[in-house]
Amino acid sequence: MQTIHSRLSFMQGIPSVDQVGVEERVARLNKRSIKTESKMHALKLAISMMDLTTLDAKDTPGKVRQLCAKAIRPYESLPDIPSAAAVCVYANLVGVAKKALGDSGVKVAAVSTAFPTGMSTRKFKLEETRYAVNEGADEIDMVISRGEFLKGNYNFVFDEIAAVKEACGSAHLKVILETGELSTLDNVRKASELSIAAGADFIKTSTGKVQPAATLPVTLVMLETIRDHYYNTGVMIGMKPAGGIATAKMALQYLVMVRETLGEAWLHPDWFRFGASALANDLLMQIVKQITGVYQSGDYFSKD
Repeated sequence: MQTIHSRLSFMQGIPSVDQVGVEERVARLNKRSIKTESKMHALKLAISMMDLTTLDAKDTPGKVRQLCAKAIRPYESLPDIPSAAAVCVYANLVGVAKKALGDSGVKVAAVSTAFPTGMSTRKFKLEETRYAVNEGADEIDMVISRGEFLKGNYNFVFDEIAAVKEACGSAHLKVILETGELSTLDNVRKASELSIAAGADFIKTSTGKVQPAATLPVTLVMLETIRDHYYNTGVMIGMKPAGGIATAKMALQYLVMVRETLGEAWLHPDWFRFGASALANDLLMQIVKQITGVYQSGDYFSKD
């Protein structure tokens, strides 16, 4: 059996991130354009990759049911628009979402581990995770203990992720790094490597509760970590940027980055997600414009 020291020895060999190089690559990728005939496909693809999310203290069963209806059929007037990938809610509303989504194929994701701060005991975090899974969650979005990570206590963070992964059973685990609190791209790379090694099925930028949330440079570093892991092991890991992605133009920039960094295989909801609800309406407005040539008012689209 490996010791903790040998198990995490790879953390010592993680190279520093070339921040200038990352920013230059992001700038180059942002100059890429999607041809008109491909834009509709890309917009619909982005819809299919969305985790429609409601994580407010005032969430109610009615609000969750409304969000689930939108996830299944984002725009009634255009029935060929795909369903969203998932609906993301707090653990106590998983049962409501599960019932509302039925056999639609839209998954239920639940935030867990004392989201968004992660400031609780491991016992509570594991109990919350098991509760969400027992209620029907297909996916668990956990937060890492950023304080422990920033102290360099990588063993603690690794073991906590591994324990939550075990508590997930058959549910997929998305590990939220909260990159806005990690301060440097070097830390983003280390946290990404650590999360993957501990069992993450997806790595995710942010809770959406801290600024900055998702950014293109941070996402590129995380995608490159996933790429390197795949080259070394043949194992695919998913990616979810979340928070601050509000326009179709931004979403398409992320899709270009995924395509150029990881390839076509990752352009699928099983491997890439957007954590945003505000984004949905802008994507829908752009789709309608592609069809009709004119923008519709945002008033034509539900807010939730």
